[in-house]
Amino acid sequence: QVQLVESGGGLVQAGGSLRLSCAVSGSIFSIETMGWYRQAPGKQRELVAVITSSGIRNYAYSVKGRFTISRDNAKNTVNLQMNSLKPEDTAVYYCRVLTGPMNPADYWGQGTQVTVSS
Repeated sequence: QVQLVESGGGLVQAGGSLRLSCAVSGSIFSIETMGWYRQAPGKQRELVAVITSSGIRNYAYSVKGRFTISRDNAKNTVNLQMNSLKPEDTAVYYCRVLTGPMNPADYWGQGTQVTVSS
């Protein structure tokens, strides 16, 4: 059974920083893309940042220059360093992992709350 466990969420003042981590455990092969998504109350889940197995990164426009995604392929972990946080970054943040192409699968973590106070 594959599990994604997120950590690092919490309450921070505007301008502060947080670092989210996601650890993938279980029998999982050929992780292709790892990423972070978020969902604010009353809004749809949206992409925050993704990173491919070759290290190509993509960021939502709203977080470019403030957030940095990284991964450790040996440990099957993905991190999100969030700096200069704004109240509009408040959301539940979810880790997502895509595998493929021989055994394509889509896994999600349970989410971790990030609250940025003004």
